[in-house]
Amino acid sequence: MGMLAFLLYGHIQWFLGLLLFLVHNISGASSASNYLIGLGSYDITGPAADVNMMGYASLGQIASGVHFRLRARTFIVAEPQGNRLVFVNLDACMASQIVTIKVLERLKARYGDLYTAQNVAISGIHTHAGPGGYLQYVVYIITSLGFVRQSFDVIVDGIEKSIVQAHESLRPGSIFVNKGELLDAGVNRSPSAYLNNSAAERAKYKYDVDKDMTLLKFVDDKWGPVGSFNWFATHGTSMSNTNSLISGDNKGAAARFMEDCFEQKGLREGSDTLYFNKSEDDGVPQRVSTIVPNPNENRNELLRLASSFQPSEGKPATSILSFASRVRNALKQADRPQFVSAFCQSNCGDVSPNVLGAYCTDTGLPCDFDHSTCDGKNELCFGRGPGYPDEFESTRIIGERQFKKAVELFDKASEQLKGKVDYRHAYLDFSSLEVSLPKVGGGQEVVKTCPAAMGFSFAAGTTDGPGAFDFNQGDDKVRNCWYMFDPSLYNAPVEAPTLVIDSFSWVLLQGNAFWRVVRNLIKTPSQEQVKCQLPKPILLDTGETKKPYDWAPSILPVQILRIGQLVILSVPGEFTTMAGRRLRDAVKTVLTSKGSGKFDSNVHIVIAGLTNTYSQYVTTIEEYKVQRYEGASTLYGPHTLDAYIQEFKKLAAALISGQAVEPGPQPPDLLDKQISLLPPVVVDATPLGVNFGDVKTDIPSNSTFKKGQLVRVTFWSACPRNDLMTEGTFALVEILQNQNKWAPAYDDDDFSLRFKWSRPAKLSPESFATIEWRIPASAVSGVYRISHFGASKSLLGSISHFTGSSSAFVVA
Repeated sequence: MGMLAFLLYGHIQWFLGLLLFLVHNISGASSASNYLIGLGSYDITGPAADVNMMGYASLGQIASGVHFRLRARTFIVAEPQGNRLVFVNLDACMASQIVTIKVLERLKARYGDLYTAQNVAISGIHTHAGPGGYLQYVVYIITSLGFVRQSFDVIVDGIEKSIVQAHESLRPGSIFVNKGELLDAGVNRSPSAYLNNSAAERAKYKYDVDKDMTLLKFVDDKWGPVGSFNWFATHGTSMSNTNSLISGDNKGAAARFMEDCFEQKGLREGSDTLYFNKSEDDGVPQRVSTIVPNPNENRNELLRLASSFQPSEGKPATSILSFASRVRNALKQADRPQFVSAFCQSNCGDVSPNVLGAYCTDTGLPCDFDHSTCDGKNELCFGRGPGYPDEFESTRIIGERQFKKAVELFDKASEQLKGKVDYRHAYLDFSSLEVSLPKVGGGQEVVKTCPAAMGFSFAAGTTDGPGAFDFNQGDDKVRNCWYMFDPSLYNAPVEAPTLVIDSFSWVLLQGNAFWRVVRNLIKTPSQEQVKCQLPKPILLDTGETKKPYDWAPSILPVQILRIGQLVILSVPGEFTTMAGRRLRDAVKTVLTSKGSGKFDSNVHIVIAGLTNTYSQYVTTIEEYKVQRYEGASTLYGPHTLDAYIQEFKKLAAALISGQAVEPGPQPPDLLDKQISLLPPVVVDATPLGVNFGDVKTDIPSNSTFKKGQLVRVTFWSACPRNDLMTEGTFALVEILQNQNKWAPAYDDDDFSLRFKWSRPAKLSPESFATIEWRIPASAVSGVYRISHFGASKSLLGSISHFTGSSSAFVVA
């Protein structure tokens, strides 16, 4: 009986063990397949010549090459039999209403009502180094000579293609969330305005900017980790307003570093941990060693090989050769999904990546604290990045800091998102929105937002990019050029208005052709508008100016997206640090209120800034009173933030109750009204006997370069606007394999490679392409050459593609 009992006991234990194993695996499979997840990514790099860059509104900042490419990155999350949502992160300055409208039209044509304004969010990272002209409102396209169809088309196309990729890659998977502090990637650039918030409120927070990064880790049931998206607040202004190379700035760089890190080094065997070589001098993932082995030949043999490859004459090429030559085509693994990593923007309104502080260029001393001026002049006050005076190095450092934090959060992400996928969206007329506020003695009072208007300090710019003329931040004197029309509108005395009027008139008269078209169409603000915007002194009454078409938006989208315990607040502007905190706290109070039963205190709330359209800044009312740049750029008056909080609380309440919300008035589609004054490319030419793609200035023969040195080659070229080389490259570094085959190693989507385009004279049909390669510390020793791809335009309008290559050289 003892033996029988033992055997029975053994069988029972085995059966229970099997049962527990099955239960664990069934629940694990269910847990691993909470959602369907899909990711996508597509090139949105716009015209790399002649087009003004979006962000600084600097007339002289005209694109003339590529630092690295811009992309649209998308994730889709769907319940297997229920709701779904789309989030698109753009390497662009901001979202655009007309871009959003046209993307939604395309999605409707392709998918019906599956993807709509309700469940699609399109957000910008706020790089100030991307081509402009893709927004529909006048004030945002003045410096780009109006609307630029090429900028617009490539962004709309890229968003659509990235969403299609994500849709077609939907598979069962899970999502993990993690959050951590990143202390050295942002500082407050308007601390005097922040200090105007109450001491009690400021005491609740350790820092005067948000330091938290929130990251999502996407894990495919079959393939494991396939991507990550994170939100962190810091401006895309590591690149200055004198830069002319297209760049994703620090967030675009961080995304490139993380995607390359994954694709080249992947996951540790048997784990889902991402890693990179922290011992590398440049801190950036190695780009070449997985493409070719480290050659064993000695230096003399390498030089002999290199000397046998002279520069190739420029020759015709197919339109797909540039695409076929891309490095990341060679890196892609056909049997697994592409890894997609996005570094999204948050409430960055007063957060600068220039973490060393703001200094005067003439004295080297810190700028004036209250007004960011140097002896009264704002033009001399500039923020310094960590790589000062090298803006490319500052971009790399701030990008690398975000990248490393993202890797850390990615590796340690363990909290799984569970629960519903849901969303709420509404359009609101912010030009006259009623807002109910508590009164000091009890009860409620109703105030209103105002039609959009920009104050004097808007023209002063910021320490990231100072403006010109006699404008200062913190200018709250109620005076402006409208005095010349109706001085009775103002109670304040006129203080030396002549200089202000003359400066503004000088902008209009000496500015570009687009200014001259609209200079006489500016509307005098009404007395009601002046009072509504107080204490902002109005410089441009954009909301009441409708000729030749709307200068600024009135209808704005507000949107909440939910994935389990994660809530994304899609806002169409740049919230300051404290404004963002108030919004998040207000929404969290609604979501976690007693009796709602929908969320616990562990809800993660992130702000996705610059989403779906753009309407400049949102400050607290206390910051608005100071009228620094951010306050002067808060378009809808002192109660703008209160209006957002009121409306987002309504969306949050509807999300909990399951109730629908009114869609609101539709924003206008102004595409057919757009004015474009950018001259087309007429013709490209080379001197007699010279081909497009010929080398103009070659590498010296028998050259050997060391890691960290710069290699430079110049080619006879043509205007990059003839072909954007979408998903291709203008520039390529190739490495010699097996003594006779060239393999792609670096291209114009790499941080180490720069494509610079120029003309010998402004109206010349001739042009040059200079390609510079700063050899990374991680580059493999071997024989290299540099190649250029381009497209020329004939007088008859036909486009012909070409390519050319330099002499070979040795990297030791």
